[in-house]
Parts: sequence; C-alpha cells; structure tokens
Amino acid sequence: MIRVAIAFFVLAIVAYVLGAAGIAGLSMEIGKILVGVFIVLAILSYVGSLLSGSGKKTGRLP
Repeated sequence: MIRVAIAFFVLAIVAYVLGAAGIAGLSMEIGKILVGVFIVLAILSYVGSLLSGSGKKTGRLP
C-alpha cells in the first residue's frame, strides 16, 4: 500500500511539472489518504500483535 501512495506522489509531481495542476492535486490527495490508511493499519497490526502475545520473546534459542 505504501508503494501505491508513493506512486501517486510521484504522479502528482510529474503532473505538476507538466502543468496539469488539477491532476497533481487529485493525485496528492489520493496519496495522502493512502498514507493515512497505511499508518492506521500499521498501528492496528502492532497493537494486535501486542495483545495476542505473538510478539513476546520466550528467551529460548531458535
């Protein structure tokens, strides 16, 4: 998902340089939304791993 957000940011920069301000603005907004979704999902995944105990170390060697 973060790759798609970066792709939209790059598209926004290219569109701005080529003079298509409307497309650049739209691409930038989509990129911002995708980064926000990515951050929310990353935080939920982290909290879920803490609550489920899958992130705990047992102290044993693998």
